[in-house]
Amino acid sequence: MITLYGYPRSRSLRVSWLLEEIGLDWQYQLVNLQQGEHKSHDYLQRNFEGKVPTLVDGNLTLCESSAICVYLAEKYAPHWLPHHSIEQQARHHQWLSFIISELEQPLWSIGKHKYALPDPIRLPEMQAVAGWEFKKAVNVAEHWLPDSDYLFGNLPTLSDLLLTHTLNWAVAFEQKLPAKIDKYRRFVSQRPAMMRALQREQQALPR
Repeated sequence: MITLYGYPRSRSLRVSWLLEEIGLDWQYQLVNLQQGEHKSHDYLQRNFEGKVPTLVDGNLTLCESSAICVYLAEKYAPHWLPHHSIEQQARHHQWLSFIISELEQPLWSIGKHKYALPDPIRLPEMQAVAGWEFKKAVNVAEHWLPDSDYLFGNLPTLSDLLLTHTLNWAVAFEQKLPAKIDKYRRFVSQRPAMMRALQREQQALPR
């Protein structure tokens, strides 16, 4: 059985969401970041980065949310990846690269300098710098966004899940979104598999 190690609303939600969309048999293993479990010896044996998510599928242990999602789609659900032409596949790769390297990066900078880094090296001025970087990136995403329901037509692809998850992070970090892309975010976030993934992660928290 597939095991996903994660923490609610972190990058592991991207993987939980995709697993629910695909309908695979899988289990969720909470790594309690608040209690420092990601720094434990046992967890570092699985993921030396000390981050979530980590996926275990048979003999394979995989880190990095985008790599995990691509692996799951390629192995179990190729219909979640565009396949009509090499050009369409290239545009999908472009979206994935842009989401991780341009759109998410300033958001994580905001998060690191708010709560993740040790107090002595947090820089308050990074909030403005990262906010400026995110605004620039999200305007590019708004420009690229098609008029269809999803990025590649009327059916979702992996890029839709990663983009929507990242945009939800932006809202959580109080970043303003352009109207068109915010409407898109709200629409994709209503998918039932997203609701199931959120519930499954939240239920893993200690009460």
